[in-house]
Amino acid sequence: MDGSILAPRAAPLGDLVRRFAEGAAAHDRDASFPHENIAALREAGLLGATVPPEFGGPGRDLPWAASLVGAVAEGCPATALVLAMQLIQHRGLARNGAVPRALRARIAEGAVARGEVINALRVEPELGTPARGGLPATTARRVDGGWRLDGRKIYSTGAPALDWGLVWARTDEASPRTGMFLVPMRAPGVRIVETWDGAGLRASGSHDVLFADVALPEDHALELRAPAAWTAPDADAVAWNTILVAALYTGVARAARDWLVGFLRERAPASLGAPLATLPRVQEAVGRIEALILTNERLVADAARAPGTATACALVKTVAADNAIAAVQEALALCGNHGLSRANPLERHLRDVLCARIHTPQPDAALLAAGRAALSI
Repeated sequence: MDGSILAPRAAPLGDLVRRFAEGAAAHDRDASFPHENIAALREAGLLGATVPPEFGGPGRDLPWAASLVGAVAEGCPATALVLAMQLIQHRGLARNGAVPRALRARIAEGAVARGEVINALRVEPELGTPARGGLPATTARRVDGGWRLDGRKIYSTGAPALDWGLVWARTDEASPRTGMFLVPMRAPGVRIVETWDGAGLRASGSHDVLFADVALPEDHALELRAPAAWTAPDADAVAWNTILVAALYTGVARAARDWLVGFLRERAPASLGAPLATLPRVQEAVGRIEALILTNERLVADAARAPGTATACALVKTVAADNAIAAVQEALALCGNHGLSRANPLERHLRDVLCARIHTPQPDAALLAAGRAALSI
């Protein structure tokens, strides 16, 4: 991976990943947010990596971003998820001509100069994910000079670190429109409720965020449309979302593989009198893991260079998620109780990699779309 984007005095990427890995178990145990990891990414100049040159950034492309996210995930997948969302949102916001240029420049400058963090907040208690349809309960109402926002978002990844939220909401008009509202996350009326206690990605800070009469300027309603007008997916956004997620969980599988290899080389049961790595059946099983990871790496790299259709990208994410999960489960099967011990990282890698299927698009939606396309239905 080209490391030229790293700030001159920043630690090399490999050093950052090792540092993230050293703290990952403690953050997982406590479900604490890795603020120090985000600070390290900021110092390394990585939080503005996808801001285009016209707004002062390097404009890194999808293959580079996938390589970065996959590497960071080997150390701390929760940190990698926050980073992936940051790269995705800046890519999308900068190229959205419906958003005033001055506002895009302001957000971009914040990322490049100060490492400000942004993410989209879309999921709600009643609605679930907007990808399944329905109107959000979060509501923006017109007032003199702007808007007032009320609502609650759940699973808000990176909430403790966010400077900006792109909040999916509806208007209070007779015929509601929906769209993203740009919210300064330290504005009066914004409150984080620390609800996140998932089995995997426990350090992602995916808490609830409450909005109570939050005042927003007129131009912070970024793009409002009738709900039916949002049905056509943005191919570029789909590609970045799916491929970075695939890269992330492939990184988790690599971390599991690396720990497993060390364990098998060192573990020498008295009954065997040699390391487990010398057993042909173990070598074969590790070969299956290698095949799954290699498939993912080639799949992600190829898709990042040429994403294709939204349906194809959804299949890439689905296949990569299944392969990553299978690789970690295979590793666990070789280790017995050692793999499930919290003294070792493999059980954490399993809990983390299982989160791969939760990200949009979920497997049923991806496979249904691909089947309909193949059948021309």
